Amino acid sequence: MKKALIRYRVMAYAVGVLLIVLCLIGVPLSNFDGSPMWIGDRIPTPNWFDEGSRADDIGEFITGILGVLHGWLYAIFLVLAFLLARKAKWSMAFTLGILAAGTIPVVSFWAEHRATQRLKADHPAEFRTPETVRVS
Repeated sequence: MKKALIRYRVMAYAVGVLLIVLCLIGVPLSNFDGSPMWIGDRIPTPNWFDEGSRADDIGEFITGILGVLHGWLYAIFLVLAFLLARKAKWSMAFTLGILAAGTIPVVSFWAEHRATQRLKADHPAEFRTPETVRVS
């Protein structure tokens, strides 16, 4: 169970960090150039960065390359979280909540913490730290 938790936590952090980078850095850099964000959208985005500028290029890289990487890692995260949930015998509601929370920036870190705490509370024998032995 410990190894499954470690795999889950590593993926949760990786996916969470990439999601924050995408939402808070990549999307504003690549899309806030004063043009509409979607086809048919009449409301323009804020004009923070000119199209074709260095900032726009960085934003395009982040959303293009890191966005794809985030997507693949999120798929792996879903599998690892589901496997952990089955091992831990979590309810379907708790499992779906943990999986869904991984889609919201910053909330994914709370969900990882909550899942870890619940696992340690539900299976204390597996997470007990060895007691130190004093030699006299």
